[in-house]
Amino acid sequence: MTTRCGFVALIGEPNAGKSTLLNRMVGAKVSIVTHKVQTTRARIRGVAIEGDAQLVFVDTPGLFRPRRRLDRAMVAAAWGGAADADMVVLLVEAHRGLTEGVRAILDALATQARGRPVALAINKIDRVEPPALLSLAEEMNAAHDFVRTFMISADRGHGVDDLRRWLADEMPEGPWLYPEDQIADLPLRMIAAEITREKLTLRLHEELPYQLTVETENWEDRKDGSTRIDQLIYVARDGHKGIVLGKGGATLKAVGQAARAELEEFLGRKVHLFTQVKVRPGWLDEAERYSEMGLDFRDGEG
Repeated sequence: MTTRCGFVALIGEPNAGKSTLLNRMVGAKVSIVTHKVQTTRARIRGVAIEGDAQLVFVDTPGLFRPRRRLDRAMVAAAWGGAADADMVVLLVEAHRGLTEGVRAILDALATQARGRPVALAINKIDRVEPPALLSLAEEMNAAHDFVRTFMISADRGHGVDDLRRWLADEMPEGPWLYPEDQIADLPLRMIAAEITREKLTLRLHEELPYQLTVETENWEDRKDGSTRIDQLIYVARDGHKGIVLGKGGATLKAVGQAARAELEEFLGRKVHLFTQVKVRPGWLDEAERYSEMGLDFRDGEG
């Protein structure tokens, strides 16, 4: 049997639905999904099988105007994912259309994607009427030479199977890169950290989620079949520590319970999760923290 295998980069503005689409394609939750923008930091690879093809999805951070070192490193990671892929899929929100941010991405595609073919996926199609969808598709294709256009709802699954089948046919012939049962190439330690960070992001508000990071400090698979996971939550200021802990530690306890429940479902075993909050004022400028997130510290230089 001839097999196919290739990389697909999902790019777009923050909150365009890239993580939701990745999880839908893979059939499991491998990327952090929240209502907040800019939550995906690393280039998360999800692996899906479609017929004789293995699709390796690179869920990149959302493309936006970077302000800080972390922002710049995230944007560099996004374009790096596009340049390394066999196919690029640009996600655009149907109800927002051709925004300034999307125009900026289209302008950059010519140089940043290095000639890679780009497909257009208009997402969240349930939010607009069909005539508006067709109008947007025409406008987008006039602005860039897309190889194909798809109308999808990543959240509800509409059109996702068609996109996955088409991508499978477009992948180059070659051996599969991952075992058939592997759905992500992120280390389990990083997936565990991402799950806890998602729960913190959902629970907290304003700027704080972008001023914290989670690291899995210790992972121990026990003889009884359970796993002990110790995590550190780094925050930039003393005041942030109190917010993460909550009154009497209630916020952190709720976050820990939610993260543990999801980890147990993901791993299929009992999990003992222990979290600590540490104030580390300069963590946004520490190379080691960027490595933990799968980002290049040097990419954040202004």
